[in-house]
Amino acid sequence: MSRQPKLERFNNQVKAKYQVYNSLFLTLPFHGITDTGVLLPLFDSICTRGYDKHYDPTQIVNYFFEKYQRDVATEDRYDLLFRFIQYIERQVVLFDAIEDASYREVNNMDGRGTLRNIKEEAIAQNKTHELKEYLSHFKIRPVLTAHPTQFYPGAVLGIINDLSAAINANDLEMIKKLLSQLGKTPFFKKEKPTPYDEAVSLIWYLENVFYKASSYIFNYLQQNLFTDGEIDNEIIDLGFWPGGDRDGNPFVTTDTTLRVASRLRKTIIKNYYRDVREIRRRITFVGTEKPLEDIEHRLYGSIYHPEEKLQITKEELINTLKEVRELVVARHESLYVEKLDDLINKVHMFGFHFATLDIRQDSSIHQHAMEEIVKHTRANGQHLFPENYTELGEDAKIEVLQNVHGKLDAAAIEDDITRKTIESIYAMQTIQSRNGEQGCNRYIISHNETKMDMMEAFAMIHLTGWEQPPVDIVPLFETVPDLKVAHEVMEGLYKNPEYAKHLEARGNRQTIMLGFSDGTKDGGYLMANWSIFKAKEMLTQVSREHGIKVIFFDGRGGPPARGGGKTHQFYASLGNTIEDQEIQLTVQGQTISSNFGTPDSCQYNLEQLLSSGIFNGIFAEKQKAFPDQERKTMEELAEVSYKTYSDFKAHPKFLSYLERMSTLKYYAKTNIGSRPSKRGTSDKLDFSDLRAIPFVGSWSQLKQNVPGFYGVGTAIEHFEKNGNFDKVQALYDNSLFFRTLLENSMMSLTKSFFELTAYMQKDEEFGEFWTLIHDEFERTKRVLLKLTGFETLMQEEPAGRASIQERERIVLPLLTIQQFALKQIQQLEKDPDADQKKLEMFEKMVTRSLFGNINASRNSA
Repeated sequence: MSRQPKLERFNNQVKAKYQVYNSLFLTLPFHGITDTGVLLPLFDSICTRGYDKHYDPTQIVNYFFEKYQRDVATEDRYDLLFRFIQYIERQVVLFDAIEDASYREVNNMDGRGTLRNIKEEAIAQNKTHELKEYLSHFKIRPVLTAHPTQFYPGAVLGIINDLSAAINANDLEMIKKLLSQLGKTPFFKKEKPTPYDEAVSLIWYLENVFYKASSYIFNYLQQNLFTDGEIDNEIIDLGFWPGGDRDGNPFVTTDTTLRVASRLRKTIIKNYYRDVREIRRRITFVGTEKPLEDIEHRLYGSIYHPEEKLQITKEELINTLKEVRELVVARHESLYVEKLDDLINKVHMFGFHFATLDIRQDSSIHQHAMEEIVKHTRANGQHLFPENYTELGEDAKIEVLQNVHGKLDAAAIEDDITRKTIESIYAMQTIQSRNGEQGCNRYIISHNETKMDMMEAFAMIHLTGWEQPPVDIVPLFETVPDLKVAHEVMEGLYKNPEYAKHLEARGNRQTIMLGFSDGTKDGGYLMANWSIFKAKEMLTQVSREHGIKVIFFDGRGGPPARGGGKTHQFYASLGNTIEDQEIQLTVQGQTISSNFGTPDSCQYNLEQLLSSGIFNGIFAEKQKAFPDQERKTMEELAEVSYKTYSDFKAHPKFLSYLERMSTLKYYAKTNIGSRPSKRGTSDKLDFSDLRAIPFVGSWSQLKQNVPGFYGVGTAIEHFEKNGNFDKVQALYDNSLFFRTLLENSMMSLTKSFFELTAYMQKDEEFGEFWTLIHDEFERTKRVLLKLTGFETLMQEEPAGRASIQERERIVLPLLTIQQFALKQIQQLEKDPDADQKKLEMFEKMVTRSLFGNINASRNSA
């Protein structure tokens, strides 16, 4: 099967199966489904032909009504559109399930970028020893976040999982039952989930997917590479944000954090308990029964007893398993020893914490909290701060903050924000006492701009009684201006004697987070990626000068516009000027379910991440990612792109276009995440308050995908007009980093469909603005095809392009309905006597259509 071209495997295993199983929907015994299933293909055909003839969505819907619903009441017509939405939602689920079921066949699990391929490459190049040395310290950390880009509720995710299994087994009867179940299962939530609900949903992936895939990878390396001893490195660390990420989420409380940490601990122990029960079914030999029975009982007790009465420790569990292993090897011919090795490896990887729960808060909250702490301590006679502290300059304040120690009583602090901030640090102490240090040992500061932002967090941690806190303080640099000065901020901290002592106690390692999502929103696609690249270079240089090992943690979203796309290729392209001892990145929303949703896809994508680091560390020539001349070209491209994007943002119609012509305001109504859809409480739309997810997602719903390409075409055309296109060509030919950026941008272009909104060019208010976007789209497409020599976008990824095209085809009617409803809303809002119930109905139609569109794109936000 794997010898067939990937496109052929996709067509046979996914596209053909979808066509067959999609027909089963018509056989389901539900009221109205037959009519819906018969009429939807007709509507789909009218949509396709309509856009070819340059009709707008309103004309297309009205033409359909006139042709097939002439004698049907208006209310029933709109009810049919809602049924179309429901039907298409379930078609998308079916397509997802089939793609998941076919993942192993479509993707070569032993091909390029997999561990088997890496091992064979190392043997061929006589680099096995170097590979083992590298893997003794290199690791990856995918960090699951609760950002609201996943529209499937838990019940639907379960159906997808079961449906994939049934499709793999060709169990037609079960497939029909699951499709029936799908038809009766709601796709939307009437109430917003709590942060704890989000955590429980994502822990499902840890328990059922990452647990299996991560251990498979570790076992493979142990059995095929480290045959002469244990791997003294976890290789894969898991991170977790739900319940700990407070940035802009007022619903995350100390109780939430503690409950999530407890759930993580109980879940991993429950998995160990299951494994021990399975081991006891196979290892039934003399001398093994009593120790295995003992740890089974103690694990059970650890699950159901209070945390402070933990029945067994990580060390006791490992030691007992090793004792049993020695007995099996010495006296029982090593029978089933691989099962013991598997569990021992899992305990090494996951401990009793499963995934490290990060605490994150915005720097502005820390500024407020520190002001309140100064007032509070002064009012309580604690002379921790000088009387004139608030009048001091930044350096003088840092001098004070670096030496502040004490133990605040959080309950005695009146200010709510300050009390919760201090409580979150006390929660870290509690979690470490129960789950181990790895349970919660990172405090992340969003919108970190200065040394002061770091030192305020540093001081607050020392004000909870921690003298040498086992905590990494992690700055998050996000905007283009912040990225430019990040190395200066960190050098100032490295020179600070007290912070230097803290780093020494932490092994002279500093984790620094960089935000792709807000960087792109702020500076555009090329400048954001280039600014982060340069920031990493400067941070690497200054860290090396001070003897600090810097670890980069990338805040990435799903689509290219938020740092997604081909992440493995990105990490393989960084060169020797950027520290690469670890790869850490956020994995959120749909990216979790699409890239890590099944053991096969999870294993494949984890191996791709591992191999990208290995490629850069072992097989790539140790040189700069850019020769000097090509670096100048990249710099100029980024600058031109940045100005183009900045001018676009400054356009007087920019915000009003998003607010009135897109689905931006409807994200808050979807009830998919616990966090508010924007920062601040003002009713007025402010760009700085916009979160990256609804910002990027709204462009995606319009099928314009602006953040993934705007400014790229103008920047390249700038060189073309000046007769220097050959410089861009040389950059593309010689830089994997630049090629990766452009290939990801091509994905954004491929997912665009301007015919959907072409009617806007005639709009009196926004026509010029729409044309501005469309011109940049056409410009970018033209120069990228010229640069790559392709005839079509994503030409070298035919299977990926085919998947996108199939998904876009499925949701074309949905997009049409959404635009039709938006147009109706715009007209009704102009009428002071408009029917409010009708307005609410169309708003509901827009909100419901968000679900299928987002899910079909899989990485659109």
